[in-house]
Amino acid sequence: QVQLVESGGGLVQTGGSLRLSCAASGVTLSTYPMAWFRQSPEKKRERVAHITSTGALTYHADSVKGRFTISRDNAKNTVYLQMNNLRPEDTAVYYCNLGSYNYVYDTYQPGDYWGQGTQVTVSS
Repeated sequence: QVQLVESGGGLVQTGGSLRLSCAASGVTLSTYPMAWFRQSPEKKRERVAHITSTGALTYHADSVKGRFTISRDNAKNTVYLQMNNLRPEDTAVYYCNLGSYNYVYDTYQPGDYWGQGTQVTVSS
């Protein structure tokens, strides 16, 4: 049974940093691309970043580019999201997702497995 468990969220002031982790069980993460999404009551779900199975390719949304970095440690079966220079508009519940990747079209496709989410709140 596949389980994804996020951790590392919390309350931080503007300009602060957090590191989110997504630990997987029941699956070998090294064969799957992974992504971080976020959702808040005011906005629809947004893909923040994704990373291919080996970590060779990454994507970051324009809204977080230069501030957030996705990475993975396949030996630990864990994916990370380092978030620096946080802003109030980054406030959301952050979810990790196990998906698939189309290398021809360079697109990430969300899969059916999601974590429970971790709340990130940035105060102004």
